[in-house]
Amino acid sequence: MKQALAVYLSGEIHSDWRQRIHQQVIEKELNIELLSPVTDHARSDDCGDKILGKESTAFWKDHKAAKINAIRTTTLLQKADIVVVKFGEKYRQWNAAFDAGYAIAMKKPLLVIHPAEFTHALKEVDAQALAVAETEEQIADILEYILLDCNA
Repeated sequence: MKQALAVYLSGEIHSDWRQRIHQQVIEKELNIELLSPVTDHARSDDCGDKILGKESTAFWKDHKAAKINAIRTTTLLQKADIVVVKFGEKYRQWNAAFDAGYAIAMKKPLLVIHPAEFTHALKEVDAQALAVAETEEQIADILEYILLDCNA
């Protein structure tokens, strides 16, 4: 069996979009390993305090957590064959934009998901993406196409 395609799912954490892609991967029987950041917001925000000790200011708490999270993000982005970044309705996902830029800098194929009304705001990100989708199903279809056996 061929090695699984590693796909990093970056972006918003306030919806079940990762689970929807995961379900599509299962249904389509795709040989894909899905990777992602820690999506439990509190766990991600508190990892520095929990692992290295409590900080007295929000700045240093966030600083430690960001660095520990960066270890995970950098490692998984490097492992990924493809990076998918989702920009959602809730909050501004600065980290998602950063991950998109980092993926491009590492020459990783970038797929982006966002609603049509975000097109203008994300035009620079979209310009670097190899595909811009509006649904998770479209991303799953792209991944399925990538894995087509040309000898079949």
